[in-house]
Amino acid sequence: MAPHAVVVAGAGQAGLETAAALRARGYTGRVTLVGDEPPGPCHRPPLSKGYLTGAVPAEDVPLRPASFYAEQDVELLTGTTVVSVDRERHTVLLESGLRLPYGALVLATGCRPRPLPVPGASLHGVRTLRGLADAEVLRRALQGPPLRLVVVGAGFVGLEVAATARGLGHEVTVVETQPRALTRALTPAVSERIVAEHRAQGVRVLTGRQVAVLHGDDRERVRAVELADGERIGADLVVVGIGVLPNTEPARAAGLAVDDGVLVDAGLRTADPDVWAVGDCASFPEPRTGRRMRLESVQNATDQARCVAAAICGEPHPYTAVPRFWTEQYALRVQMAGLTSGHDETVTVGDVAGGRFSVLCFREGRLIGVESVNRPADHGITARLLAAGTALSPAAAREPGFDLKKLPRAPHSPTASPAPTVPTAPTSPTAPTSPTASPSGSRSEERLSVHA
Repeated sequence: MAPHAVVVAGAGQAGLETAAALRARGYTGRVTLVGDEPPGPCHRPPLSKGYLTGAVPAEDVPLRPASFYAEQDVELLTGTTVVSVDRERHTVLLESGLRLPYGALVLATGCRPRPLPVPGASLHGVRTLRGLADAEVLRRALQGPPLRLVVVGAGFVGLEVAATARGLGHEVTVVETQPRALTRALTPAVSERIVAEHRAQGVRVLTGRQVAVLHGDDRERVRAVELADGERIGADLVVVGIGVLPNTEPARAAGLAVDDGVLVDAGLRTADPDVWAVGDCASFPEPRTGRRMRLESVQNATDQARCVAAAICGEPHPYTAVPRFWTEQYALRVQMAGLTSGHDETVTVGDVAGGRFSVLCFREGRLIGVESVNRPADHGITARLLAAGTALSPAAAREPGFDLKKLPRAPHSPTASPAPTVPTAPTSPTAPTSPTASPSGSRSEERLSVHA
């Protein structure tokens, strides 16, 4: 029997999709969605691109129109967060002082930007980008006169902001401590192609360099970024994009297991059978590798939300969706299907020099993921192949005339259960087991970061 009330802690993509999927599956109990951002659930991907330029207006940022919550009978509480969970009494306490009962609790608490641990990081003009309020500050700055922008961190958010700012005519420098950009997320061939495009557009990209201190003027506004080797870079604005930290505090305080995320089992359930975790904050066992990981992407948030909604409604199944991601920077569309980290062999197909190619990644002779640059057909095909399974070998991929569209699908690979249609959205399994761990410490439709 479905619980009489569901509380969703966190009103981002994962939280909203959980509420929507519950109603789509016919759940009739009380659904309360709790989030700290006053505007309510918003599209985050445009905040680093189209929203900054003005191409995406503020009215297009909400994930659902205001009417959705009344029509679907979803109680939306904004400007507050869940601060504690009483698992014995099945209640949560909000920052506002309100206490809510629950039959099922879904932790969709997301992440927060990792702070820059150097002197001067608190100067005016040093910003991070996570929510709408952050984006609005950057939007006003970037739509003004030309300025000197330094982006700290060559991840997706940092590079997307850099591309947007450069397109608006600003002087842009990107500083990355790793030897190359997007080290955790992409293969060298694809990350090098992205960096080459940034440099061709006039962005200065410094890799293998570390920020030591930020200098300000007598008004406490940032004016320069000093690197560890002593170089000073003039700066009127600094955007820090050095990763995120999962918001696990409510789970930890409730005695649930956490380790770079809230630990959940294959069905996204914690050790407490009435508590699930979804989206950026959930650390789950990836079914194809067996590794525990945390994924930050719109696709993952949406698919995990639907998996949890099914479980709450009495139809549990393991989470097996193939990770997918894409981003646009300048004229580059970069897409990924599967997880390419940990590969031991690659095969590149297409026209690398012309900027239209795909990198097929294998581990122990098995295809585990594909990264595509301006080859959208490859992305769609490989996402389906990875979901159904394929016997493609590196040798076969190197054969003259190789064509992804002609690959056979393996007959018995696991696939995710089909999701119900979610209202107003844009376009018999066994019960899961509990994890065993002790409590411890442009457009870019989907953004992906992998944390194994």
